[in-house]
Parts: sequence; structure tokens; C-alpha cells
Amino acid sequence: MTFADDQIDQSLELLEQEEIEKEERIKRARWYAVQVASGCEKRVKTNLEQRIHTLDVADRILQVQIPQTPTVKIRKDGSRQHGEEKVFPGYVLVQMIMDDDAWQVVKNTPNVINFVGAEQKRRYGRGRGHVKPVPLSSSEVERIFRQAQGQEPVVKVDLEVGDKIMVLSGPFKDFEGEVIEVSPERSKLKALLSIFGRETPVELEFNQIEKQG
Repeated sequence: MTFADDQIDQSLELLEQEEIEKEERIKRARWYAVQVASGCEKRVKTNLEQRIHTLDVADRILQVQIPQTPTVKIRKDGSRQHGEEKVFPGYVLVQMIMDDDAWQVVKNTPNVINFVGAEQKRRYGRGRGHVKPVPLSSSEVERIFRQAQGQEPVVKVDLEVGDKIMVLSGPFKDFEGEVIEVSPERSKLKALLSIFGRETPVELEFNQIEKQG
């Protein structure tokens, strides 16, 4: 065996060892929910991922996730805007092997409030104690990610019962009315229009109306 062959064998053994250690870390790691300041989920994820590498704890903090579901927002003019909605606003999920250093890295990230867990009272003195992080169960984690990945887009519409509308096209053009039912999945609504002095329910397409006020 040449020196080059020996070097290759050593490199392969090292890679195999690293792969085995990585699999072991994944087995030991648990998912934790972390409460963050409202609207700061993405900022926390970015900052925490930077801190993980800067503080060299990537072997203990493996993933930071914000579970999201696809959404389709139907605007007043009937156009569709595709986006995503957080499954748990105000929280991020962290897959980690919990120890003091890893806990400090997460807890001291800007806009992090605390781990979700069991509050432990102080042994002495006044004030609240500290929260002991409690990992999510395997079934909880599976349900959360299944909900985020496998769900059909949630249809949202910028209209609700009681809104005042103006009809822009069709046989009831220029009529004003009040929304009594919204069917996002059909892109339709029902509104009460005053026809010949009587309140009459009429079904309309989203793109036929304009929200008033």
C-alpha cells in the first residue's frame, strides 16, 4: 500500500466516523419549543443560526425551524396572493442536545423570551423561578411537521360577514350591500342587496365586488 492509499483510507475512516457521530447526535437530540417576541420568528432563526456557528455549538444545536403552512389570500379585486402562515406564531422549534452551553446560546439570543417547559420555584428569596425546558414528544413533532408539509393551502379572503360592498360588474352593478356569507374555496360570497326596496340575498364572485370603508 502506498502512502497515498493510506491517506485515502484514513480519510474514509474519518468520514465514516463523523457520519456515525452525526447519526448518534441526531438520535440524542430532542425538539424544544422556544417562545420569542411577536413578529420576530425569522429574525431569531437567523440570529440563532449565526450564533450556533460563531459559538461552535453546531454539534449540539442541530436545527432551527419555523413550521409554516401555505396560504392563498384572495384580495378584494379577486386576485390571488400566495404566501405562508406560521403554524405557531410567536415560537420557533429547536432540535438540540440540551446542556448548559447550548441552553445559554439559545436563551441569550436577542428576542428570545424563554423555552417552553415547567417553571421551577426558587429555593429561597422572592420572584419567579426559572423554566426547565421540556422536550416535545415524538408524536407532537411528527404532527407539527406533517401539518406544515402536507396541508392544502389555507384560503384567506379580505372580506368578512358584515362588511359593506359595492358591486362593480354584472346585473347588479352599482348596487351596495352587506356581506352575509363568505365562501373562500369557491371565490364567492353572498350579500344582501336592496332590490325594489327589499333586502335580497345575491351570490357574487369576489372579482365582481369592492369592499367599502
